[in-house]
Amino acid sequence: MRVALYDDSLFRQHDAGPGHPERPARLDAIRRGIRAAGLEGKLLLLTPRPATPQQILRVHTEQHLSRVAASAGHTRRFDLDTWAGPRSYAAALLAAGAVTDAVDRVLNGELDRAFCAVRPPGHHAEADRVMGFCLFNNVAIAAAHGLARGLSRVAIVDWDVHHGNGTQAIFYEDARVLYVSSHEYPFYPGTGALDETGAGAGKGFTVNLPLPAGLGDAEYARLYREVVAPIGRAFDPELVLVSAGFDPHRDDPLAGMRMTEHGFAALADVCLGIARGAAGGRVVVALEGGYDEEALAMSAAAVVARLLGEGKPEAPPERAPRLDPLLTDYRRELGRFWDLASC
Repeated sequence: MRVALYDDSLFRQHDAGPGHPERPARLDAIRRGIRAAGLEGKLLLLTPRPATPQQILRVHTEQHLSRVAASAGHTRRFDLDTWAGPRSYAAALLAAGAVTDAVDRVLNGELDRAFCAVRPPGHHAEADRVMGFCLFNNVAIAAAHGLARGLSRVAIVDWDVHHGNGTQAIFYEDARVLYVSSHEYPFYPGTGALDETGAGAGKGFTVNLPLPAGLGDAEYARLYREVVAPIGRAFDPELVLVSAGFDPHRDDPLAGMRMTEHGFAALADVCLGIARGAAGGRVVVALEGGYDEEALAMSAAAVVARLLGEGKPEAPPERAPRLDPLLTDYRRELGRFWDLASC
């Protein structure tokens, strides 16, 4: 299995602001976790290349690109949560470029899968707005690149604890992109209600799975097995992209979920299962959130192991009865678009 790890020292030069939780040590933790698990030597370590303006402008406006570019060489505070330092623009170009390059390589047959350890993250960035630690929407740029390469169906699975409002908005009317998000709700950024299902031609291709705080591995595994997997298989994407936020972990300081590294491995298994059809196993994972370094190290390593085809699939989850009323709601709303009756 040819699996790449994208990383670069420039990602550590992005300055998110003093005392900010989205800090360079996050990437060091990921590398430490992968190394401690004995996986680093099994990966192709690749140096990313910056995204081009053409690639970025597929999902962002010219004004947005210019606004972020103007921060180069300076320190700029875009909003309460989102800063750029002198090297942040260059790092953001490289983060988007890493995920896009991974898409190119899996479509060219050079790689089977990739894990992109990038920062700044991306899924909150809208077409014309910096938001939530994010400057450019890395996964959206990569999905649009896949479509430009001729793909007709791309799936994005977002398991970050926060809803990916930017990714949703960019593809809300696009039937070529299935966007599935599981997230704590109500919570930042306030979007991601169950009835946000897309518009126009894209109606039904936005799938939001809002969750109460306090859910753990069993609930997430059941949710992904009974809802995400059948929808993903029915869509049968030609490429699967994962917005991998590890902030649903029980030790994360910014959220209220109870997952462990074993739960993330189970979610990765579902994404790999969705990719077994037209995608031919092609999966690209991009880092989003996750702010406890030890949790991040263990969780990223667990996902990388699955990308490499190592480790056994998790045992069938507990019944997780707390999920029953939520599943009833999901089936009622999403059953208008997808066959969930037998799940």
